[in-house]
Amino acid sequence: MKLLDAYSQYNRKAWDDQVAKGNPWTQPVSPEQVQAARRGDWSLVLTPTIPVPREWYPPLIGAEVLCLASGGGQQGPLLAAAGAHVTVIDNSPAQLANDQKVAERDGLDLVTVLGDMRDLSVFPDDHFDLIFHPVSNVFIPDVLPVWREAFRVLHKGGVLLAGFNNPVLYLFDFERLDLGELVVAHSLPYSDVSDLPEEKLRKLENDGSPYEWSHSLDEQIGGQLAAGFVLTGLYEDIDPTSVLGKTLPTFIATRAVKP
Repeated sequence: MKLLDAYSQYNRKAWDDQVAKGNPWTQPVSPEQVQAARRGDWSLVLTPTIPVPREWYPPLIGAEVLCLASGGGQQGPLLAAAGAHVTVIDNSPAQLANDQKVAERDGLDLVTVLGDMRDLSVFPDDHFDLIFHPVSNVFIPDVLPVWREAFRVLHKGGVLLAGFNNPVLYLFDFERLDLGELVVAHSLPYSDVSDLPEEKLRKLENDGSPYEWSHSLDEQIGGQLAAGFVLTGLYEDIDPTSVLGKTLPTFIATRAVKP
């Protein structure tokens, strides 16, 4: 594994802080949810609200599954309970600790790896049947290495399920969005570290929030195609908590296959 850059080091601590604060995306699944998944009753989301279609998944019994930047004790445990051999890689030790706790609590076939989603060198080529990658590459400045590494570690015929933001949401003033107002304040591409005024950046850091970057659809969808994937499915989703989500879809999920 390569050494983390300063941004990833900052986001590692920020996500550990989010776990301590009880961010909803850090809350592990319950024993009841795990038991239901063992009976075949489970669903997962790549984006805020829409469950991933069951037909998007390959057969999970005995499958090698990588939950990519997907710590928190949510997706990995349910995929393991559904019969897969699951590896969770994440940049946050606290997020991975949630997966470990659920795996130990419920006797699941799940291992955790601390690392950067852009560097999967700890894994061999052609190893996984499925990669589950929910909205997370917003927290890194460069997304193309994610797709290249995902392609490398998947078997031929392996499936990449990915969720990501619609970059249009970064056009707007975030504080005004919270007040229900759509006020254009930024241009694209957007980065917290370079585009926020100094006082707002310091406030973000003091609040323990992770840095975010916008990524174009060229990078998100075109990047998957450039890495060699074949796109086989796509849907849009909304953020129901945001005024922007009432105006247009703010999230996208894709299914891609390594031919």
